[in-house]
Amino acid sequence: MKKGSTLISKKNLEVLESLQTQLHDVRQNLPDDYLDQYWHELVLSWIYHDNALEGVVLTLQELKTSLEGAGNLDLSMIPESEIIIAHRNTIDYVIELSRKKKLQITLPLIKEIYRQLTPDEEGNKQISYRRETLLHRLYFHEISPPEKISYRMRKMVEWAGSAQARKLHPIHYAAEVHSKIITIYPFSTNSGKLARLVMNMILIHHGFEPLIIHATERQRYYEVLQEPIKALVRLLVESMKNSLESTVKYLAQTQSRGTG
Repeated sequence: MKKGSTLISKKNLEVLESLQTQLHDVRQNLPDDYLDQYWHELVLSWIYHDNALEGVVLTLQELKTSLEGAGNLDLSMIPESEIIIAHRNTIDYVIELSRKKKLQITLPLIKEIYRQLTPDEEGNKQISYRRETLLHRLYFHEISPPEKISYRMRKMVEWAGSAQARKLHPIHYAAEVHSKIITIYPFSTNSGKLARLVMNMILIHHGFEPLIIHATERQRYYEVLQEPIKALVRLLVESMKNSLESTVKYLAQTQSRGTG
């Protein structure tokens, strides 16, 4: 786990490192089918909570119907199904990117993640930034006016590749990139999902588990986006700690059932 300059306390870093070690150890003793089931459930949770942050509440049945073909697909579910499947496929794409030896945040990469995430953009090779000022939206923080989006996105990727940025702890770095994308709000739809996917791509690349911000933290999440970056870092650290604790407990219980 990379250290680096950070807003994270030494105590929290030690707790996260200990939990990461525990997770690694319990995984070593589990067969692949158990781990595959864990990953499947994690992705369901990821899609559920990420959509809930955007004000879209999905049921487990809707998720399973869309991703597994369980039951009969109601025609009224088709739009949601397209969104769910696109989200799952984009998660797979981001995981694949995170495994590259060298991860570089670029404008083409960000636009490709957005294209895969957004069914309406399927087949569109020329992704354009938002051209309108959004008057009614979920997020409360100020966002870039359309005419400044292109410039600010270029400056964001320049910063992301700078030596200064690379000195940050990965959680702090991921929070900064997330904050910059969502503050610019480059697209009319899915800018929030995009910011969190890029954040997780960075975290997974550095050896962390996917970080899921739970629906119960939705109001707090909206509020910290209006505060200095340390508030978002604090929320991410707490979310990661809770997620790791739950995962270690879940896999340890799975291991006990398997050997009992």
